[in-house]
Amino acid sequence: MLSPDLWREQRERAGVPRRALRWTKGVELAKLARQQGQGFESATWMHKARHMAKEEFRREVEKELTGKDSEPSELIYFKVYQSQIPVIEQAIETAALMLGSDKSRGYCLEMICADFLAGAHIDGSSPELLLQSLSRYYQFLPKSQQETFLSTITQQIYDCPIDQEATSQA
Repeated sequence: MLSPDLWREQRERAGVPRRALRWTKGVELAKLARQQGQGFESATWMHKARHMAKEEFRREVEKELTGKDSEPSELIYFKVYQSQIPVIEQAIETAALMLGSDKSRGYCLEMICADFLAGAHIDGSSPELLLQSLSRYYQFLPKSQQETFLSTITQQIYDCPIDQEATSQA
Protein backbone atom coordinates (compact mmCIF):
# COMPACT_ATOMS: atom_id res chain seq x y z
CA MET A 1 0.00 0.00 0.00
CA LEU A 2 1.23 3.49 -0.80
CA SER A 3 2.05 5.27 2.44
CA PRO A 4 0.41 8.66 3.08
CA ASP A 5 3.87 10.23 3.32
CA LEU A 6 4.93 8.89 -0.08
CA TRP A 7 1.62 9.99 -1.59
CA ARG A 8 2.02 13.49 -0.12
CA GLU A 9 5.61 13.65 -1.35
CA GLN A 10 4.58 12.60 -4.88
CA ARG A 11 1.72 15.13 -4.91
CA GLU A 12 3.92 17.98 -3.64
CA ARG A 13 6.73 17.13 -6.08
CA ALA A 14 4.19 17.36 -8.92
CA GLY A 15 2.98 20.73 -7.60
CA VAL A 16 -0.62 19.59 -7.22
CA PRO A 17 -2.88 21.23 -4.63
CA ARG A 18 -4.25 18.94 -1.90
CA ARG A 19 -7.82 18.67 -3.25
CA ALA A 20 -6.97 18.72 -6.98
CA LEU A 21 -8.21 15.17 -7.69
CA ARG A 22 -11.24 13.07 -6.86
CA TRP A 23 -10.54 9.95 -4.84
CA THR A 24 -11.38 7.62 -7.77
CA LYS A 25 -8.47 8.99 -9.78
CA GLY A 26 -6.32 8.92 -6.65
CA VAL A 27 -6.99 5.20 -6.30
CA GLU A 28 -5.82 4.64 -9.89
CA LEU A 29 -2.69 6.73 -9.25
CA ALA A 30 -1.98 4.69 -6.11
CA LYS A 31 -2.08 1.48 -8.18
CA LEU A 32 0.55 2.89 -10.52
CA ALA A 33 2.72 4.31 -7.75
CA ARG A 34 2.59 0.99 -5.87
CA GLN A 35 3.71 -0.95 -8.95
CA GLN A 36 6.36 1.51 -10.15
CA GLY A 37 7.75 2.58 -6.75
CA GLN A 38 10.41 5.29 -6.98
CA GLY A 39 10.25 5.20 -10.79
CA PHE A 40 6.69 6.56 -10.71
CA GLU A 41 6.46 9.67 -12.92
CA SER A 42 4.06 11.57 -10.71
CA ALA A 43 3.98 14.84 -12.67
CA THR A 44 3.07 13.10 -15.91
CA TRP A 45 0.35 11.01 -14.31
CA MET A 46 -1.06 13.89 -12.24
CA HIS A 47 -1.35 15.92 -15.44
CA LYS A 48 -3.20 13.04 -17.12
CA ALA A 49 -5.44 12.61 -14.09
CA ARG A 50 -6.41 16.29 -14.10
CA HIS A 51 -7.14 16.47 -17.82
CA MET A 52 -8.71 13.10 -18.67
CA ALA A 53 -12.24 11.92 -18.01
CA LYS A 54 -12.50 9.32 -15.22
CA GLU A 55 -13.08 6.29 -17.49
CA GLU A 56 -10.47 7.38 -20.00
CA PHE A 57 -7.94 7.78 -17.18
CA ARG A 58 -8.87 4.38 -15.71
CA ARG A 59 -8.27 2.75 -19.13
CA GLU A 60 -4.93 4.56 -19.48
CA VAL A 61 -3.80 3.29 -16.06
CA GLU A 62 -4.99 -0.25 -16.92
CA LYS A 63 -3.02 -0.07 -20.16
CA GLU A 64 0.09 1.02 -18.26
CA LEU A 65 -0.30 -1.72 -15.64
CA THR A 66 -1.11 -4.63 -17.96
CA GLY A 67 0.33 -3.54 -21.28
CA LYS A 68 -3.07 -4.17 -22.86
CA ASP A 69 -5.49 -1.58 -24.18
CA SER A 70 -8.94 -2.27 -22.74
CA GLU A 71 -12.10 -1.63 -24.67
CA PRO A 72 -14.56 0.85 -23.12
CA SER A 73 -17.34 -0.97 -21.29
CA GLU A 74 -20.78 -0.25 -19.93
CA LEU A 75 -22.99 -2.02 -17.42
CA ILE A 76 -26.38 -2.95 -18.82
CA TYR A 77 -29.23 -3.70 -16.46
CA PHE A 78 -32.57 -5.26 -17.34
CA LYS A 79 -35.29 -7.09 -15.51
CA VAL A 80 -35.77 -10.83 -15.98
CA TYR A 81 -38.34 -13.05 -14.32
CA GLN A 82 -37.33 -15.91 -12.01
CA SER A 83 -38.62 -18.41 -14.56
CA GLN A 84 -36.25 -16.97 -17.22
CA ILE A 85 -33.06 -17.21 -15.16
CA PRO A 86 -32.39 -20.95 -15.69
CA VAL A 87 -32.70 -20.58 -19.46
CA ILE A 88 -30.40 -17.54 -19.52
CA GLU A 89 -27.84 -19.18 -17.22
CA GLN A 90 -27.85 -22.39 -19.26
CA ALA A 91 -27.37 -20.47 -22.51
CA ILE A 92 -24.43 -18.52 -21.07
CA GLU A 93 -22.86 -21.67 -19.58
CA THR A 94 -23.24 -23.52 -22.89
CA ALA A 95 -21.68 -20.61 -24.78
CA ALA A 96 -18.79 -20.55 -22.27
CA LEU A 97 -18.18 -24.26 -22.86
CA MET A 98 -18.17 -23.75 -26.63
CA LEU A 99 -16.10 -20.55 -26.62
CA GLY A 100 -13.74 -21.42 -23.79
CA SER A 101 -14.31 -21.02 -20.08
CA ASP A 102 -11.93 -18.04 -19.90
CA LYS A 103 -14.41 -15.84 -21.80
CA SER A 104 -16.49 -13.33 -19.85
CA ARG A 105 -20.23 -13.65 -19.43
CA GLY A 106 -20.61 -10.45 -21.47
CA TYR A 107 -18.67 -11.98 -24.35
CA CYS A 108 -20.78 -15.15 -24.14
CA LEU A 109 -23.95 -13.06 -24.25
CA GLU A 110 -22.61 -11.17 -27.28
CA MET A 111 -21.98 -14.45 -29.12
CA ILE A 112 -25.47 -15.75 -28.24
CA CYS A 113 -26.95 -12.53 -29.63
CA ALA A 114 -24.75 -12.69 -32.75
CA ASP A 115 -25.86 -16.27 -33.32
CA PHE A 116 -29.49 -15.24 -32.99
CA LEU A 117 -29.04 -12.32 -35.38
CA ALA A 118 -27.25 -14.51 -37.91
CA GLY A 119 -30.20 -16.92 -37.88
CA ALA A 120 -32.83 -14.19 -37.77
CA HIS A 121 -31.42 -12.47 -40.86
CA ILE A 122 -30.67 -15.55 -42.91
CA ASP A 123 -33.32 -14.45 -45.41
CA GLY A 124 -30.96 -11.73 -46.62
CA SER A 125 -32.76 -8.74 -45.12
CA SER A 126 -29.50 -7.58 -43.50
CA PRO A 127 -26.44 -9.17 -45.13
CA GLU A 128 -24.11 -6.64 -43.47
CA LEU A 129 -25.20 -7.81 -40.03
CA LEU A 130 -24.80 -11.44 -41.03
CA LEU A 131 -21.30 -10.74 -42.36
CA GLN A 132 -20.39 -8.87 -39.18
CA SER A 133 -21.58 -11.81 -37.04
CA LEU A 134 -19.69 -14.36 -39.13
CA SER A 135 -16.53 -12.23 -39.06
CA ARG A 136 -16.73 -11.96 -35.29
CA TYR A 137 -17.15 -15.72 -34.93
CA TYR A 138 -14.27 -16.41 -37.31
CA GLN A 139 -11.94 -14.11 -35.37
CA PHE A 140 -12.30 -16.21 -32.22
CA LEU A 141 -11.87 -19.63 -33.80
CA PRO A 142 -8.60 -21.43 -33.13
CA LYS A 143 -6.17 -21.22 -36.05
CA SER A 144 -6.81 -24.83 -37.13
CA GLN A 145 -10.58 -24.26 -37.24
CA GLN A 146 -10.08 -21.01 -39.16
CA GLU A 147 -8.16 -22.95 -41.80
CA THR A 148 -10.86 -25.63 -41.93
CA PHE A 149 -13.54 -22.97 -42.27
CA LEU A 150 -11.69 -21.23 -45.12
CA SER A 151 -11.09 -24.46 -46.99
CA THR A 152 -14.77 -25.42 -46.64
CA ILE A 153 -15.90 -22.03 -47.97
CA THR A 154 -13.35 -22.17 -50.80
CA GLN A 155 -14.51 -25.66 -51.75
CA GLN A 156 -18.15 -24.52 -51.78
CA ILE A 157 -17.29 -21.57 -54.00
CA TYR A 158 -15.49 -23.74 -56.55
CA ASP A 159 -18.16 -26.48 -56.46
CA CYS A 160 -20.99 -24.00 -57.02
CA PRO A 161 -21.76 -23.32 -60.71
CA ILE A 162 -21.69 -19.64 -61.54
CA ASP A 163 -24.99 -18.16 -62.61
CA GLN A 164 -24.06 -16.61 -65.97
CA GLU A 165 -27.18 -14.43 -66.07
CA ALA A 166 -26.48 -12.92 -62.65
CA THR A 167 -22.82 -12.18 -63.47
CA SER A 168 -23.62 -10.61 -66.85
CA GLN A 169 -26.11 -8.18 -65.23
CA ALA A 170 -23.57 -7.09 -62.59
